[in-house]
Amino acid sequence: MLVGHPMDSAGFAAIASVLASDHTVVTYDPRGFGKSTIEDRDQDAEPDLIADDVFLVLDVVGPGPAHVFGSSGGAVTALALAVRHPSSVRTIVAHEPPLAAFLPEAEEAERGSREVYDAYRTGGAMVAWQRFMAFTGIQMRPPANVPPMDSAAAARAAARAAATSYRFFGHSLLPVTLYRPDLAALQRPSPRVVIAAGAASKGQYPQRAAVALAERLGTSVIEFPGGHAGFTTDPQAFASVLRRTLAGR
Repeated sequence: MLVGHPMDSAGFAAIASVLASDHTVVTYDPRGFGKSTIEDRDQDAEPDLIADDVFLVLDVVGPGPAHVFGSSGGAVTALALAVRHPSSVRTIVAHEPPLAAFLPEAEEAERGSREVYDAYRTGGAMVAWQRFMAFTGIQMRPPANVPPMDSAAAARAAARAAATSYRFFGHSLLPVTLYRPDLAALQRPSPRVVIAAGAASKGQYPQRAAVALAERLGTSVIEFPGGHAGFTTDPQAFASVLRRTLAGR
C-alpha cells in the first residue's frame, strides 16, 4: 500500500503502475483530500486517526499483512499504523517522515511548524506555502504539461487547491509534524520498520528528520533516488530500490 499525506493517490500513479507488475498495489485518498470526503472539515488529521483509516482500507482489500510505503505525512501515518495495527503490516518503509521531536533542534523545528500554521491563519495559502518551502527547504514546482483549462475547469481546480490548503495548513501540518510515535513499539521485530530518505534532499527538514528518527531507533537510513517525492521523478529507479528494501536486501 502506498500512503501519502496530504498527497492523494494521484501522486503515486507513476510508481503504482511500475509496482503492479509484481504486487497488488493499493492507494487511497486520505480523508478530506483528493476525492475523499470528510464530514467535519474542522477535524484535525491526527496520525492515529488516519492510521485507523488505512487499516480499514487494508482490511477491505485483505488478506494481510501488507507492505506499506509512506511518503512525508504518509510516512507518519505508516509509523502510527505499525504501532496501532502491527499484525496488518509486514514491512513499513517510512520515507522522510517530517517529525520535529527527534531533531537536535526540536524546539526550533516545532516553532517553525507553528509559524507556517500562523502564516496561513493570518496571510492565507500563498503566504503559507512560501513560508512552508522556506522552512522545509522543499521547492515545489507546478506540474509540467498541464493542458489549458476553460474558466469552469480553472475554477474547480482553484477550489480543490483551496480545500487542500485548508486541510493541510489548518488541520494536518501540526498534528503530523508534532506527532511523537512510540519508539519502543517501532523497535519490535514485527513489523519491520525501515526509515528512508531521498539522495537529492540532503539537508532539507524531512530528510534530516528521517536521519534523526533512524538514529533514535538504532538503525540507518536507506537512501532512495531523487528528493522528497523521488517516486514521481524516477519511478523505475525508485521502485527498484523499494523492491530490494521490501526483500530485506
